[in-house]
Amino acid sequence: MDSLNSLKKQTLQAEYVIVINDGSTDRTAEILSDIQKDWNNLYVINHPDWGYDIKRVVKNWNEAIKLTHDKALQKTTHHMIATDDTIYANDYVEKIISYMDSNPDVAIVSGNYNKFRIVAPHGVGRFVRNSFFEKTCWHGYYPEQMGYESAILYEANRCGYSYTVLNQARFEHTRPLGTIHKFYEYGASMRTLGYHPMFVLARFLNSFITGNATGRKGALYMLYYYLTYNPKSEGYNSMYSEEIRRYISKRQTQRLKKVLFKMK
Repeated sequence: MDSLNSLKKQTLQAEYVIVINDGSTDRTAEILSDIQKDWNNLYVINHPDWGYDIKRVVKNWNEAIKLTHDKALQKTTHHMIATDDTIYANDYVEKIISYMDSNPDVAIVSGNYNKFRIVAPHGVGRFVRNSFFEKTCWHGYYPEQMGYESAILYEANRCGYSYTVLNQARFEHTRPLGTIHKFYEYGASMRTLGYHPMFVLARFLNSFITGNATGRKGALYMLYYYLTYNPKSEGYNSMYSEEIRRYISKRQTQRLKKVLFKMK
């Protein structure tokens, strides 16, 4: 409940918070019910224990979005993605919203939790501008496909927006990254999204040499699954549309050319 408490202490409060209790076997449902008594704009969806399944993460996000429509909740300018293993500085929301209000061309922003400066927003602690989000090819929902976190970033670029990381907005990750999936989805999703092979190689080398983001072991997993993964014909493990894959590959080629030009 530390994550919820950190959201409740924000200097800029959310219009509402939606929690999806995805099959907790402890007293989570009961505790959340007690918290709701003093938190009028906290909504809770309780699921039974269906076992671990990474595919439900994005389904849960979309279920929360659907709830806002079903209950006709106040339409907001942004939405935030949070998880149960993240704790946010008290001014986290205020810093990011202030930045986005001053930069209307930026559609997606997150803070940072580690010592490395990164350019792509984290999946958690991420704020998305709803005026952009509702115009995506998924019409205000996340694609229920592997690589959904990266897909929405490229969709922002495709729609004429940018994204960034606000390093002065800090949050804490209370669980080590990659302890369950071993970066399987990092590599496999690159295949489903149509990543350019040279771009993947450059990312692998950067992570392996510097240890940033994935670490060396994670970098090896990432490259292995990119090379060996066989996308399915439909569902969560399927390829994205040809239009999206072509756009992503083209944009990555442009980025590689810029890097090579600077090295000359």
